[in-house]
Amino acid sequence: MNPILIVDDDADFRESLSWLLESAGYDSRGFDSAEAFLREYQGEPACLLLDVRMTGMSGLELQRQLLDKAYQIPVILITGHGDVPMAVAAMKNQAFDFISKPFDDESLLTIIAKAVADIPRRFELQEQLSEARSYWQELSRREQEVAHLVAGGASNKGLAETLGISVKTVEIHRSRVMKKMQADNLAALIQKINLLG
Repeated sequence: MNPILIVDDDADFRESLSWLLESAGYDSRGFDSAEAFLREYQGEPACLLLDVRMTGMSGLELQRQLLDKAYQIPVILITGHGDVPMAVAAMKNQAFDFISKPFDDESLLTIIAKAVADIPRRFELQEQLSEARSYWQELSRREQEVAHLVAGGASNKGLAETLGISVKTVEIHRSRVMKKMQADNLAALIQKINLLG
């Protein structure tokens, strides 16, 4: 079973959460700071229970760093001082859920069960994203321009006019883009570029 990772600078709260999770059959691991978590976490499948306000890096900052690394771990943010802007920021950063202390144990376990059920889909997406990023880095700057324009629906003629190059040169760039991105067709290329945002 995928572990539940707890990041909270309150040792008593971490311990009580660990006890709750283990009594429900989950493996759990605790970290006393976002920095300690980042030193150890390498993108493996798990679920993250994350305190928003901590000494040092905040939970929201950690959540943004995970997004920047393209990690798809489901994040459940926990706070004792929740407010609407904080909840909005958390959800914009793709939090799985946002809950306030004190919370009902059963409600938390229900949210965790849903997050754990979502792990396989998220980590398949993480692998696709990681692959697409590595392919993207193989493209030259011009090929990246061409890829964006192709994904946006530009024709070869339109591309040539936009970039101030010949249609023949566009065809060469387009062919290289498809090969380097390992896209068999336009739909596959668009899907990979959309993954990259």
